[in-house]
Amino acid sequence: MMTTEQRVEYYRDPWVRQRIGEFLGGDLSQDPTCRYLTAGDERSHRLHERRDYRSLDSLLASGSEIYRSLWDENSMLADFDIEYVNFDHPVEAFLEPGRVFALLEPVVRAIKDLFSEYGLTALQYLTGRGHHFVWRIQRHSDAFVRLASLARGPESLWAAEAEPHSPEGRKVSPELARAFAGLGLVMEFLAHRVMATAASRTAIPVELTAIEVGPSEHGREMISIDLSEYGDPLYSRMIRAPFSVYLKPWQQAWSSGQPFPDLPPLLVIPLKEMSDEQGLAHMRDPRAAMRLARSTDTTIPEANAGVNQLISAYEGSSLAQFHRFYYAEEPHPAEEWPATYDQTPLDILPACARIILEQPNDLLLRPGCIRRLVRVFLALGWHPRHIAGLIYSKYARPFGWTQLQGYDAMTRADFYARLFAGLFATGRDDLIDLNCVSAQEQKTCFFLDCGENLLRYRESALHRRKYGKLAHRPFHRLLLPTEHS
Repeated sequence: MMTTEQRVEYYRDPWVRQRIGEFLGGDLSQDPTCRYLTAGDERSHRLHERRDYRSLDSLLASGSEIYRSLWDENSMLADFDIEYVNFDHPVEAFLEPGRVFALLEPVVRAIKDLFSEYGLTALQYLTGRGHHFVWRIQRHSDAFVRLASLARGPESLWAAEAEPHSPEGRKVSPELARAFAGLGLVMEFLAHRVMATAASRTAIPVELTAIEVGPSEHGREMISIDLSEYGDPLYSRMIRAPFSVYLKPWQQAWSSGQPFPDLPPLLVIPLKEMSDEQGLAHMRDPRAAMRLARSTDTTIPEANAGVNQLISAYEGSSLAQFHRFYYAEEPHPAEEWPATYDQTPLDILPACARIILEQPNDLLLRPGCIRRLVRVFLALGWHPRHIAGLIYSKYARPFGWTQLQGYDAMTRADFYARLFAGLFATGRDDLIDLNCVSAQEQKTCFFLDCGENLLRYRESALHRRKYGKLAHRPFHRLLLPTEHS
């Protein structure tokens, strides 16, 4: 690990500083276009402490990890993020980077093939656990206008974006808020295509977001296509800057109370004209990274034409059809909850789903638990938008939530219900692991013997999908293949 003094010395390099400035949307001689910065140290990433860009010098002088806002003055940024996750050995990616990044390679290849198909150009860079692909869409371009026209979301999202936000009290314009929401739908489509292309090529599961999977010889390891930034308002999300130091393993150790891992320095490295192996070597060698900073650049490329092609592909897809179905329904407003969501009969749920609603903090923050709820309630005939409403009715209650502060809870509920229901509705998810044995292997079974069988819910959901009975009344009962209703 680099000491604070070593990080400060690394940041004194003028080329490193210039590359970070480029990624912020400027250079050493002009104001950047990013709306704010955040920074972290060994203890925490402190993402809620938004800082004016003029604080960059002081952040570098303290050896901090540097993030920039996705919110930008001149463009809308798109970020496609894949990372390795190991639920049993969180430091695996840092201890065995060669093996881990070889596991990621088929997914990276699928992404690049799709980018070539759509004519997308992106800045690719390595973090300690995976890859980011970042590009920008110019405001007022055809692509931007088309994304805004796709926008769907709860009213609370638009209201949250229109509030004044730190550090300068700026508001996200309605057009930008809507374009970002539309981008989330299109990125979901891109993720579906990556999954379909890469799943048969990878040695470990590929999922949307970090979902608990069954064990391998290296633990419960998987590849996450992390779309979570599109489940929150634009003003609240940020991404690491290339050539920043990377402090995640020490932050994880601090938060869990574990000893700090004995690791080499870790840096965020752009991959222009470099292999993963070369990037990983530079990631662990500050001197090599400083030399690289002289010969590369970190300007985020414009990709209006490619995004237009991607939008056209999305508009003709089964996922776009599902999104129209999803947003055709409105969740019940809060004043109706006592007569609607609060009356949900929990006794009809399997125990592993019931406990998520009974003890939602923090189970209802875990994507794998949200997926369990979505699958079970689809099997019971619920419309997925009402599943989102049910989840939000828990987020809005005083269960001691701290993790949702600074975000919009309805947008979060909407995103995850839409994401997991969309995978099922479009045939990307056949619920293969919706069974009790898989739940035990994933460590998402919370009871030794509850007397329930999750296969009943799998059969019901698949039957509903096959015969067009998703969101089909009567609610609250299984529709098994033996029934002909």
